[in-house]
Amino acid sequence: MNVNEKIRAREVRLIDSNGDQLGVKSRNEALDIAQKRELDLVLVAPNAKPPVCRIMNYGKYRYEQQKKEKEARKKQKVINVKEVRFTPGIGEHDFNTKLKNARKFLEKGDKVKASVRFRGRAITHKDLGREVLDRLAEETNDVATVESKAKMEGRNMFMMLAPIKEK
Repeated sequence: MNVNEKIRAREVRLIDSNGDQLGVKSRNEALDIAQKRELDLVLVAPNAKPPVCRIMNYGKYRYEQQKKEKEARKKQKVINVKEVRFTPGIGEHDFNTKLKNARKFLEKGDKVKASVRFRGRAITHKDLGREVLDRLAEETNDVATVESKAKMEGRNMFMMLAPIKEK
């Protein structure tokens, strides 16, 4: 952001520190007014005709902006995507173990990418892979919603599960 001597415009529309308009002034005149008040001249709208400058304490302004950004970052929720892999002919206990992991991820608030990897001739039995993913969706329907239905991508079939939002 352009401050004080870095402002290149010849004329600027000047705004006082409490929001009052002081009219169009030359850059030097605006700088003098700001220096008399021991504040900074800050360019706030460079594309306006003429550019708009405000008299303010620039250090305090930057500090406030950084505080707001930090607060916004605190409120953000980072969503991770965890992957759980299956095979078309997965056994009962293996399925239950992976189901337990998927439920744990969903309850923590992460999304789950469930994938079925087809190896060798198993690719001819896509219906078996779809059944595995449908069963997973059915077993997790109390904690998750299906974000994207099962679809093939190369030798893998994918499905995305998202945690249910709590109110």
